[in-house]
Amino acid sequence: MRWLGHPLANRLRHPDTGELLMWDADGTLRTSSGEIIEVEGNVPIFLPRRLSEVERHFAEHYQRDAELFDYFEERDRATAHDERRLREAILRRIPRSAQVVLDVGCGNGWLAKTLVPRGVAVCSLDANRRNPQRSLEQTPDQHHVAVVALSERIPFADATFDCVVASEVIEHLPEPERALEEMLRVVRAGGRVIVSTPYRERIRYVLCIHCNRPTPIHAHLNSFDEHRLGQYLPGTQFGYEIFGNKALTLLRTHVVLGILPHWLWRAVDALANRIIPKPAHIVAWWQPPSVLP
Repeated sequence: MRWLGHPLANRLRHPDTGELLMWDADGTLRTSSGEIIEVEGNVPIFLPRRLSEVERHFAEHYQRDAELFDYFEERDRATAHDERRLREAILRRIPRSAQVVLDVGCGNGWLAKTLVPRGVAVCSLDANRRNPQRSLEQTPDQHHVAVVALSERIPFADATFDCVVASEVIEHLPEPERALEEMLRVVRAGGRVIVSTPYRERIRYVLCIHCNRPTPIHAHLNSFDEHRLGQYLPGTQFGYEIFGNKALTLLRTHVVLGILPHWLWRAVDALANRIIPKPAHIVAWWQPPSVLP
């Protein structure tokens, strides 16, 4: 049973009641009042019973999304290069001292695949049942656990993680401020919340043939820049970086730029954004005070 002995085993809490949960020796997860939590293949399922209409629709959408689309499939070379550079930027912002990390919206589990071999304990969280399970299969290690949960209702006690990462997630959320507040709640004093999202994306819509309603392409509901992101989580230290020139991607320069180390690629990318200011990504981070009041 992967959870037994894991540093997060005693930090789970019920998303409806806030009760801390306990593991029995046989792998049963229960509340102090005896309610049993569903566990599927070492993955606790934390989809609250009392969902708002927005939350219910979101949970249903991403369950269906994971059934139809393979987050683990191999990307084309241009996309793979863009993702690599984005991930490098995120990894640079994770504190070196971080030993327990939460990956919100884990997708294909790349963060666990990168950090777990370094001895970092990672929890992969996603709103659907498929991705956390496949992430565990991809990185089967005692330091790696996973949960199914909503980012607005993270099923962990306050101040549990050294760092929380949400890569390409908040643009999909109906209420991104709620998710960010939850991420901050579960970060320890002096820890860090890191998000990445498309930069100043123009949200485009198509007409859904099923419901006859305007539907955003890629299910992106929000567009962000440093000004909007800086309004969230007051009382924390805020930082950001903007990068990923779209013209370089369209020109398929990954064939050459893909061989460059990150620092040199960033220099070329920064020059390109001076000439053609079309950055694709923003990585932002919030850091609460080392000592909370």
